[in-house]
Amino acid sequence: MKRNYIGVILLCGIIFLNIVFTQYMVHQYFYQNYVNVVMLCFLNFLLFPTALLIYVRDKKGLGKKQKR
Repeated sequence: MKRNYIGVILLCGIIFLNIVFTQYMVHQYFYQNYVNVVMLCFLNFLLFPTALLIYVRDKKGLGKKQKR
C-alpha cells in the first residue's frame, strides 16, 4: 500500500499541534486560566476529526484506483 507523502506530512503536523495544545493546556490549567483551557481542549477535539478525515482520504487514494 503506497501512501501519499502530503497526507503523512499533514498527519505529522496535526499530531505536533495536538502535543503543543495539550502541553499548553496543562500549563494554563496549572496557572488557573480556565478559559484558555477550554479553548485549547476544543481545538484538540477539532484536530481529531481533521486527522481522521485526512487518514481516510489518504487510505482511499483520493478516489483514484490503485494498482496492486
